[in-house]
Amino acid sequence: MKSIVPLVVGFLLLMGVVAATGSLISSQNALDQRMRQSLEVRDRLWQLLSALQDAETGGRGYLITGESRFLEPYNKATPQIDDYFRDVQHLLARTPEHAAAMRDLSDAITRRMEVLNRAIGLYRAGHVEAARGVVRGGLGKVLMDRARGIVTGLGRNEEQALATLKSQTARTVDRMEFLIVAAIIGVVLLAFFAIYDAYRRNEGLLAARDDLRSANSRLRTEAREREDAEERLRHSQKLEALGQLTGGLAHDFNNMLAVIIGNLNLLKRRSARGESGLGRYMDNALEGAERAATLTNRMLAFARRQALQPEAVDMNRLVSNLSELLSRTLGGAIRIETVLAGGLWPVHVDRGQLENALLNLAVNARDAMADGGKLTIETANAHLDDLYAAHHVGVPAGQYVLLAVTDTGAGMTPEIVAKAFDPFFTTKDPGQGTGLGLSQVHGFVHQSGGHVKIYSEPGSGTTVKIYLPRYFGLTDALRRDGPYIAEPPGGDPSHVILVVEDDERVRRMTVDALRELDYTVIHADGGRMALNLLDDHPEVELLLTDIVMPEMNGRQLADIARQKRAALKVLFITGYTRNAVVHNGIVDPGVHLIGKPFTLEQLALKVREVIQSAPEG
Repeated sequence: MKSIVPLVVGFLLLMGVVAATGSLISSQNALDQRMRQSLEVRDRLWQLLSALQDAETGGRGYLITGESRFLEPYNKATPQIDDYFRDVQHLLARTPEHAAAMRDLSDAITRRMEVLNRAIGLYRAGHVEAARGVVRGGLGKVLMDRARGIVTGLGRNEEQALATLKSQTARTVDRMEFLIVAAIIGVVLLAFFAIYDAYRRNEGLLAARDDLRSANSRLRTEAREREDAEERLRHSQKLEALGQLTGGLAHDFNNMLAVIIGNLNLLKRRSARGESGLGRYMDNALEGAERAATLTNRMLAFARRQALQPEAVDMNRLVSNLSELLSRTLGGAIRIETVLAGGLWPVHVDRGQLENALLNLAVNARDAMADGGKLTIETANAHLDDLYAAHHVGVPAGQYVLLAVTDTGAGMTPEIVAKAFDPFFTTKDPGQGTGLGLSQVHGFVHQSGGHVKIYSEPGSGTTVKIYLPRYFGLTDALRRDGPYIAEPPGGDPSHVILVVEDDERVRRMTVDALRELDYTVIHADGGRMALNLLDDHPEVELLLTDIVMPEMNGRQLADIARQKRAALKVLFITGYTRNAVVHNGIVDPGVHLIGKPFTLEQLALKVREVIQSAPEG
């Protein structure tokens, strides 16, 4: 118990440092916002003064020369004066000490513009001398000097405020640097204490083991030898486990310290240059300290791996049996829909691991739908041909059973999708997840000879597709003549197809597949380029477009293209399962659609079906 007291005290001190750092970060953010407001006030003041001077210069030029071209800066500056004044008035609304100055400035500007407008009106009415007399009266200059003085005074006040804010920012940064360094030292000291305590306890265990071994040796020689061998084995296993634990600790602590030290260095350099927006470096350093709290849980979760016990599994029955459990697990805010294919082939996998994989995917989907949504679970027979296998290393061509899980959540960026299967990678808050769920799914699927793929776009949800090999049973397994690949129906070079896909690799594969089918193909990486190509190539018969694309999605592109060419046929492609896409409202029922990944045969059949279909509308 006594050995725990220093750890508790150190942890409480560390939490106090973290809380104080958070408070300082909040104060720093408020200072940054006030500095930005002060800079904007100063900019708007000089823009207001510049517009007022432009109006005066243009009006005087017109009164002197009588040429209308001199009124151009006057006409341009007049509405700008009102806009800039309103901006300054809005920015200074929370500073009552400037209210009197703003009233004086408003009065000076209003009267100056009235004098100038009166002179211009007299001149336009033919009273030239009267107009010039207004100018020679000197009232306009007095008002202009008054406005200029007020603007200068306000600008000087903002410069003084900026100097004060910069001084406060520097002091805040110094305090944060001190607290963060104190946090680092606290973490290091806690780590050293934990290692020392573990070493001391290990020494006690070794001494106890030696005493027990000596006692056993006096009782029976045979038992002593057997226990000695068992002890050596256990010791070896302990050393191996300790080595793995030490390696993991060193790796994560190095990452944690790299984040903290790197962000402190950036913070120090940029604060020395007087830059603002330093909050993200403070947040990154704080996040590095918080990661230490989840280290043990991550390592334990990653170690929970069991040997597979494969058996013949009916995927439809497994999904149906899990539906009630999923409903209870996900809660009432998530609506579950299952779309189970008829005549589904069996698979040969570990039933428990498959259930665990489906549960992991469902929980991840729930976490992506914080405000509720719909989860679609779909099964289907699938065939991945040689063309698909050539673009996905390690995926054999053949017949598979598809299990697709689709959510209507926030979606993921391509960078996050690329790391989604990495062990310990997670986008959840510290303590919210181990980052091992998807890596376990990935390992199980590949160990079972299958393939897993993620399709996601920010704001459009996520689909995870699991492909498990079809199970033929013992008799069929002995007759391995290679996967059956149907010969896809060929095309005709007279049919011209425009392929639109923002992902270069998918676009290149689709174009190659269509050209392999003897179609004439042109391609674009987005909607605007596609519309230009349609104008240049009236012979295009079919538009083959992805649905989710930046700037202009596939549906918008198809609508605009059909306004130009009503007879144009459209085939949508998407990485989301067909039922989920339709029910999520991304495309309307009745449109032509093919899902990713598609085989060469599926693509050939669908393209020929659409080309031979009657024109819409």
